[in-house]
Amino acid sequence: MDLTGAVAVVTGAAVGTGRAIARRLAAAGATVVAADIDPVGGARTVELIADAGGRAAFLRADVRVEADLRALVDTTLARHGPPRVLVNNAGGGPGPAQRFPAAPPAVWGAVLDANLRGAMLATQLVVEPMRRAGGGAVVNVASTAGLGPAPHPWPEYAVAKAGLIRFTECLAPLRERSGVRVGCVVPDWVGTDRAYAELAAMGPAERAAAPPLVPLGELADAVLRLCTDDTLAGRVLVLRPGPEPTA
Repeated sequence: MDLTGAVAVVTGAAVGTGRAIARRLAAAGATVVAADIDPVGGARTVELIADAGGRAAFLRADVRVEADLRALVDTTLARHGPPRVLVNNAGGGPGPAQRFPAAPPAVWGAVLDANLRGAMLATQLVVEPMRRAGGGAVVNVASTAGLGPAPHPWPEYAVAKAGLIRFTECLAPLRERSGVRVGCVVPDWVGTDRAYAELAAMGPAERAAAPPLVPLGELADAVLRLCTDDTLAGRVLVLRPGPEPTA
């Protein structure tokens, strides 16, 4: 799929991975709708895209809130036209003191909403507009926290990301039914400003034991590949430090 002039909605686009993805899609010709709860960061993403000659607009949306997601899709349709790309990038959650089983249900439930339910609802809302527009691509951004049988210190986050991976695989038949391809990138620790700050705050031994970071550009390129390669549906690309992603 050629992204020239295509409308691309990116959630969690105010900073970090979302900003990098938004900028990469804009550089490929897309009109980006940068969605986030942070209007200052979102405006900065739009500014960076405009400075590079691209097109973008910010819409405030909390992916944990159904009304926000419905308004995001409706406003995008009214102002920009049907989305041809949706990147479900928003996620994360509260800090280490608020994790299952110590966290109350409202707290760990919000993590599931941010990392899984929001992506499922956003996908559901764009499938029909994409179909009517001739098809499109949904890309989910998961995490290696969702892979394998090992314990994880943040269970609700790991479970949500594992669910996002399986959600992607289960939707492979959408390509034949609706012309909508769903893919997923599964990065290890990504080289965002936050990640580098966390590395800087570590002691020498802890820093030496930390895994290498996946470059932001590699993540953005993987998302672009899933958006533009019409042969990829239900595909999961695992990004670990190294020369090539694994599928």
